[in-house]
Amino acid sequence: MERRKFLTGAAIGATGVALAAPAVAGSHGKTMTIVSTWGRDFPGLGTSAQRFSRRVGEISDGALNVEYFAAGERVGAFDTFDEVASGNSQAYIAADYYWIGKHPAFAYFTSVPFGMSTQEWTAWIRFGGGQQLWDKVSGEYGIKALPVGSTGTQAGGWFNKEIESGDDFKGLKMRIPGLGGTVLSKLGASTVSLPGGQIYENLVSGAIDATEWVGPWNDYFLKFYEATKYYYTAGMHEAGSCLALGMNAEWWASLSEWEQNVIQAAAAEEHARAHDETMARNGEYLTKLVEEQGVEVRQFNDDVWDAMGEGAREVFAETRDHSALATEVDDAFQKSMREIGGMIAQFEGTFLNQRNRVFDIG
Repeated sequence: MERRKFLTGAAIGATGVALAAPAVAGSHGKTMTIVSTWGRDFPGLGTSAQRFSRRVGEISDGALNVEYFAAGERVGAFDTFDEVASGNSQAYIAADYYWIGKHPAFAYFTSVPFGMSTQEWTAWIRFGGGQQLWDKVSGEYGIKALPVGSTGTQAGGWFNKEIESGDDFKGLKMRIPGLGGTVLSKLGASTVSLPGGQIYENLVSGAIDATEWVGPWNDYFLKFYEATKYYYTAGMHEAGSCLALGMNAEWWASLSEWEQNVIQAAAAEEHARAHDETMARNGEYLTKLVEEQGVEVRQFNDDVWDAMGEGAREVFAETRDHSALATEVDDAFQKSMREIGGMIAQFEGTFLNQRNRVFDIG
């Protein structure tokens, strides 16, 4: 009981969610089966999902018994949504933009081209009505979703040639999911969505010419540098990629308020922890890529950014045409991005630009 009091207190301190003692504890609690799109023990994405799964059991003191399955262990990475919607498993951990084939508005709950940073997106979800819109979209498919991690601003990707204009995307075969992939298709690229575990073999074989994945920490361990030469920082496609804990809505509704609070507390804790860990590791592994592997780091020039921007405008217009709900989500997203992003640009943005100039950072 003392251990349970400590864990309850820790959860309250981290998230502000009040947790009372459970009615049922120990090994006879409810089972929560989680399926993931990430490989087991993969640094960052995989270890974050596994850490969250352990944390639910710790905070609940066994009242929620979590069974975790990495990609391919129970179902394939891209089969996790249907697995949970059907009720065969209780939850998935994934990037919700994988499901844009079901509804394009799912992209807004991971990341969209030229979209929000992690800081902006989390503010929108928690205090700007974003969660309520997420509930509307995912609820149409029997899912209840919560934020459970973030990778921050992702890299533009790995290429076997330099990208100096929008025309350089013509005929390029690239792994890039979500609406970002749709943008590059507008520029003439041939885009595919592949699970992380299949990217390297496709690069080496020449089936694809380029890929984006996450950032220096995650990318280092997939060894893309063995198959491509140029690494571009700061992509337009995922300004602040955030991850989803998608739960079967009927199962979620069957939980007690205490059980729901446990899951919310663990998810909020992991959302912050995963982002902080990624920021710390990305700096370390960018140095490793350059100094140990000889990777050539590049930035997209303004001409490339402008070309991608034109493609993004077309994609947003097409997304809005999909449905009234897609329009509602886009309206809310764009409004909050201008309000929150405009403020951040004037405060944090101004400070960071001046700090980096004065002290020659970056």
